[in-house]
Order: sequence, then C-alpha cells, then structure tokens
Amino acid sequence: MALAIFLVGLPVYWTIIAAFKESAEIYRIPPTWVPLNPTFENFSRAWNAAPFGRYYINSFITTLGGTLAKVLLAVLSAYALAFLRFPRKDLVFLVLLAGLMIPPEITIVPNYLTVGRLGWINTYAGIIIPSAAVAYGTFLLRQAFLALPFEVIEAARVDGAGHVRILLSIVIPMSQPAIVTMALLALVARWNDFLWPLLVTHTSDMRTLPIGIFWLRNSEGVINWGVVMAGSLFLIVPVLLVFLWLQRYIVEGIAAGAVKG
Repeated sequence: MALAIFLVGLPVYWTIIAAFKESAEIYRIPPTWVPLNPTFENFSRAWNAAPFGRYYINSFITTLGGTLAKVLLAVLSAYALAFLRFPRKDLVFLVLLAGLMIPPEITIVPNYLTVGRLGWINTYAGIIIPSAAVAYGTFLLRQAFLALPFEVIEAARVDGAGHVRILLSIVIPMSQPAIVTMALLALVARWNDFLWPLLVTHTSDMRTLPIGIFWLRNSEGVINWGVVMAGSLFLIVPVLLVFLWLQRYIVEGIAAGAVKG
C-alpha cells in the first residue's frame, strides 16, 4: 500500500511543488522536494496567459451536462434491463457488454462526421451528446439494481406503483451509492477529456481546461514548467475536491454492483 501511495502520489506532489518554484529551481539537479523560494507568480502568469475563466465555464457546462446525460440514460436503461420484460432482453444485454470491448478511439471518425452533418461543430451539443451514452454505467447500475431486495419491488407493484414510482421512490434511493459512484466516474472522465473537445472545437471561447493547459504549454515557447504546473492545478483542484467529498460512496457503489449478476 505504501508503494502504491508513493507511485500515485509522487507525480501529484511534484506538480504541486513545481507550481510554487521558480523556473531555475525546477531544472535543478539534484531536485529540491520543498520550494526554496516559494512564489505565487506562476499562478498569475498562467491565469493571464490564457482565458482560464472561459475555460472553466466551458468545462463546467460540458462536464455537468455530460454527466447528467450519462446518469439519466444509464439509470433508465439499467432499470429496463433489470426489471422490465421484453423480447431478446438477454441479447440486448450481450450487445451492451460487447460495446464495452470497443475502444472509444474507433468511434471518433463516425461521431465527428455525424456532429459535422448536424452542424454541431464548435458547440456544447457537439461536445456533450456523442459521449452521453455509456455502456459501463448501464452495466454497473444494472448489477446494483439486481442486488436490491426483490420483495420490496414486488410489494410496491402489489400496492399499485408503476415503473416511474418504483424507480423514483425505491430503486434510486436504495441504489444511491452505485449511482453516485457512476456519476463520479463519469464526471472525472468528462472533466479530464482532451481528445474529443480538441477535435470538435476550433475557437478559444469553446475550449475546455485540458485544451487550455495544452495551449498554455505551447504558448510558452521555451516551456516554463512552473507556469504549466500552476495551470495544471487549475484542472486538478476542482475534481479532487469533488472526489474527496464523494469518495465514501465509491467502495459501496462498486461493491453493490458486484454482488449479484
């Protein structure tokens, strides 16, 4: 565990201390593990080198919109696969599992052509909608729904509850850890997404934070890693705070999704 913490934590620690170092100190050999002359200048230079305020707005819109769309579609499709009866349900589930095996890079060209024909290039819809459906989220929530006490569902049906009432009043409250886990995974993936927003946007006012940091690195010419690391913290800190706030749900949610197949 100590080795794992070291391997995962060292790059994060280096990013943090480099953001407070002067450029010459970053290149110093042997390296310093505590900044000798801490400075906040890198943060102001990074913020002024690119429109990070606009990048934050774009990232919040695309992240929240994409996460809500993924959670909504995953909850509805998982409920259907877990509790509804319809022809070829097992086949549908197998096709869904097959979708987990397809690398997302394969879908880039078809999605780009589709977005282009719909006129969604350089728009929020073009960033959000192509990745709104997620096979993993449906699979995770289906497994969590199947682990719920079936007697409770049956009792609700006997009392006259319909599918919408059962979903909203029973399934979602009892599956909260799994839903929050799925939402958190989707949020982190969307917040850090780089390739698709880079392809589908072409103006600065539509770029997200990961692209902004990439252009910040290029705009520096001779790379000032202190400025780049400060810009990286603009990306890391918000999602890290959300993770720390919701991390208690992760183990519960993943365990709930693995109880019953």
